[in-house]
Amino acid sequence: MTAPLIRIERLSKRFQSGGGLLARPRTMLAVREVSLTIARGEALGVVGESGCGKSTLARLILRLIEPTEGRVSFDGTDITALPPAALRRMRSRMAMVFQDPYSSLDPRHSLSQVLAEPFQIQGETLPPGMVADLLAQVGLPEGLADSHPHQLSGGQRQRVGIARALALRPDFLVLDEPTASLDVSIQAQIIALLADLRARLGLTCLFISHDLGLVRYFCDRIVVMYLGSVVEVLPDPAARPRHPYSQALMEARFAPDPAQRKELAPLTGEIPSPFALPPGCAFASRCPRATDRCRREVPLLSADPGHPVACFHPL
Repeated sequence: MTAPLIRIERLSKRFQSGGGLLARPRTMLAVREVSLTIARGEALGVVGESGCGKSTLARLILRLIEPTEGRVSFDGTDITALPPAALRRMRSRMAMVFQDPYSSLDPRHSLSQVLAEPFQIQGETLPPGMVADLLAQVGLPEGLADSHPHQLSGGQRQRVGIARALALRPDFLVLDEPTASLDVSIQAQIIALLADLRARLGLTCLFISHDLGLVRYFCDRIVVMYLGSVVEVLPDPAARPRHPYSQALMEARFAPDPAQRKELAPLTGEIPSPFALPPGCAFASRCPRATDRCRREVPLLSADPGHPVACFHPL
């Protein structure tokens, strides 16, 4: 067994907001003690409702934001302790494709300038023919090299974002809702492109999405998050969920026909505020299986390597 490429240990992030002369600042626990590993060549999916901490977790892994607690190791190196110069060099082996392909590209730059930027940041010289090679990798013609982002379609802009992420030949690629702003037909093209690139380049991927169908198609394992915590890790996309929240997500997305979807019992109860999490399980107020213990104690992710779940009464 080879060592995992990414090891995350008890990672947490708190944000403060508000505060002033007469008001105390409020603290939100966006990510709460997450521990995960990502194997080399694996595609790990992260799903959950909006605001559950998926994108914050991705930015913590890349150290685009600083963690409040915990550590992240990349290929055996603790990147949370690296000084800025060493972190910049390490980041040449990581890349991210952002959700909005338009806002992630500088509108003043041509595609040639966009694709040359990673080399400039690392202090390297752009290899001859690299722009044409990168455009070809993502299925774009070389003739677009002098175009600007506003001259492209949404799908073309996302392909440019993918090409930029691949410029330095990274080992690890974070895909943060890479198809959320695209039409359904374009989504299929982008996912097929990403699957092909992953196979050809041997990429390790973290795939964040609210679309469980895409996650099941693209990923090897699925992490389910709820209010900053990992509540379950499905060992393969076809595995039956054991956490009640995971089951509700899967049933709502994969009910075979509209009539059966109408028969599904919707989740009831209030979602706790991330600024005032309850003392026990954060899902207890919406869970049909919750007991007094669930409201008193926080369930920890089980040590079962086959199918970890954070629940006192799993399915």
